[in-house]
This record gives sequence, C-alpha cells and structure tokens, in this order.
Amino acid sequence: MASLRFALGAAVVLGIASGAALAAGDLSRQTPIEVTVDLGSPGKHEFAPKQLKFETGKLYKLILRNSSNDPHYFTSHAFSQMVFTRKVQVTQQQNGKTVTLAEFKGAIREIEVYPGQSAEWWLVPIAAGRVNDLRCDIKTSDGKTHAELGMTGEIVIE
Repeated sequence: MASLRFALGAAVVLGIASGAALAAGDLSRQTPIEVTVDLGSPGKHEFAPKQLKFETGKLYKLILRNSSNDPHYFTSHAFSQMVFTRKVQVTQQQNGKTVTLAEFKGAIREIEVYPGQSAEWWLVPIAAGRVNDLRCDIKTSDGKTHAELGMTGEIVIE
C-alpha cells in the first residue's frame, strides 16, 4: 500500500512539474521584457540605442517612441524574418495612462511612428544572428533619407 501511495504521489509531482515546464514556454504567461527605442529626437535623426540585443525564445515588448518633430520608420526586413510577431499596438498617453488605439497581427517589416507617439511590438526572436539593415527611409525636404543622415542601427539576437 505504501508503494502505491508513493507511486501516486510521484505521478502527481511529475504532472505538476511537467505542467510548470509547459507554462514556462507559454507566451501568454510570460512577462514581456521591455526594450525602448527612441526614434529620433528634436533635430536629430537616430535610433537610441543604436544597437538592440535580444535572446531567442523570450517575449519582448519593443517600445518604439518618437519624441521628435518628424515621423520615423523602424524598418528591418532581416529582423522581421527572425521573429514571431505576437502583436503590434498603437498606443497613446491619455490622462497619465497608456491607452491602446489599435492592434495588428502578422508579419511586420516596417512601423511608422508619428511625432509624439509610440507603438509597441510584442515579439519573440526565433533565430539567432546579427542584422545591419535597421533604418529609417523617410526623405527630408532635400531628398536625403533619414538613414543617410545617420538613422541606422544593428540588431543582435543570441
């Protein structure tokens, strides 16, 4: 009888442990790691930080914040092929709270963020590598792109 109780107890413990292991991989239960990128600043065309680092298998909330006076793109075709996009949200500050105005799902290659606004890209990196095609291709009045003025960056996924 004691061996039966031990076997049942072991089965319960193993069942709980395997359920916990499954929950760790459940994206709906992961707390996202927040990474904020500033898209330009008044008078400057730049990504800050210029290099972004991620790890495969972890859920991230990439916050794209534009505090400049110009719209900016966050464009990287290579990065879009290396991540699973859970959603992209357009957000706005209202009465001191972040409010979601719209949500998009599916493959995302480029996000444009207007002056004073932000967007949240919820993603999971699924492939490791280094990409150097992060850029903003918006053109200035003289015909140069923001990328030509220095708005480029690098993304590393480990």
